[in-house]
Amino acid sequence: MKILVLNCGSSSLKYQLIDMEDESVLAKGLCERIGIDGSKLTHRPTGKDRYEIETPMPNHQVAVELVLQALLSKDHGVIESADEIGAVGHRVLHGGKEITKSCVVTPYVKAVIRECFDLGPLHNPANLIGIEAVEAAMPGKPNVAVFDTSFGMGMEPKAYRYAIPDKYYDEYGVRRYGFHGTSHDFVSHEALKYLNLDPEKGKVIVCHLGNGASISASVGGVCVDTSMGLTPLEGLIMGTRSGDVDAAVVQYITNKEGCTVNDTLNILNKQSGMAALSGVSSDFRDIEAAINAGNEKAIMAMDAYVHRLVKYIGAYNTILKGADAIVFTAGVGENGPMVRRMVCEYLEFLGVKINEEENLKAFGKQVVLSTPDSTIKVAVIPTNEELAIARDTLKLVLAPKAPEMEENDKTENEI
Repeated sequence: MKILVLNCGSSSLKYQLIDMEDESVLAKGLCERIGIDGSKLTHRPTGKDRYEIETPMPNHQVAVELVLQALLSKDHGVIESADEIGAVGHRVLHGGKEITKSCVVTPYVKAVIRECFDLGPLHNPANLIGIEAVEAAMPGKPNVAVFDTSFGMGMEPKAYRYAIPDKYYDEYGVRRYGFHGTSHDFVSHEALKYLNLDPEKGKVIVCHLGNGASISASVGGVCVDTSMGLTPLEGLIMGTRSGDVDAAVVQYITNKEGCTVNDTLNILNKQSGMAALSGVSSDFRDIEAAINAGNEKAIMAMDAYVHRLVKYIGAYNTILKGADAIVFTAGVGENGPMVRRMVCEYLEFLGVKINEEENLKAFGKQVVLSTPDSTIKVAVIPTNEELAIARDTLKLVLAPKAPEMEENDKTENEI
């Protein structure tokens, strides 16, 4: 079966068509500036030349239709009929407390996604638009929603509850959800296989380090803890996000600046992190160049970034009562020898040892960095969220409906 994977943003649509017989990517691409002047489709069919076209895309339905046209084209297409697409898998940010795992899209599922708009205001509306665009362009085609929060739903209350009155959890779903869940799920399971760990008891710490960054602890691929919270703002220092701050900082800045809470949260989400600390950029390549040039602010920013990261690794190592493996993934994790080396130097007291020669060569490829006598295995494992979504989609489309999934057949009014 061939699965089309979609990741819709407010004005963009990323896609991959994957042949699940061998999990090969047949084509991938991007629709940009949807609903904006200068809309553009970039289509990359495997084994053929890249195809680009600038054409109006007033909405996501038109974008989906253009994607289908590109996939079916005689010149740059990879399939002969849309019937070859067995199902469509969608990346969806937030399922709230209601939906804890990937599921076939029903009216009830769409209602839950809509109900979570205030928890994921930048992503959930676009994700729902993408689902409804496919329903319009490909009537009757099964759609599957793969939630970014699903992995974090494996946590126990001791890990996900905030120490605030029950009312806010019961009525508004205020708890820690965790994000980058599809990546953490994929990489933690790949680590169990690649590093030959116990598939049920293997204890893995995954460091998903990109412009957004998070860390997770899992046992047998089931999440025990993860650093992001109600929103992706909690946790590690990121490209433009502050990560953990005293909650009173929001009140203090708001009062001092005479602005709104939303203004302050915008500062913490979009004007903070490594960009603010370094004064250089949110891009780690720029920051590393500044460090090599002796920029003291950039050096301090990197020190702070690694300091926060190793605090979480240390805490998760304790929670796991000794991790079997630490894995780096995503843009910085897969391509950042400096960050990996600095982190592992902190962990030498635990008996962590890496081969620096291997570390310097590890760019975007799966490799073991640790030496044979290291107490904890250290590796780089590239993430593949699209493949993870495709796998979940295939499993749900082929499998008979599980009893626990009948809940998703409720009508929209029953939410």
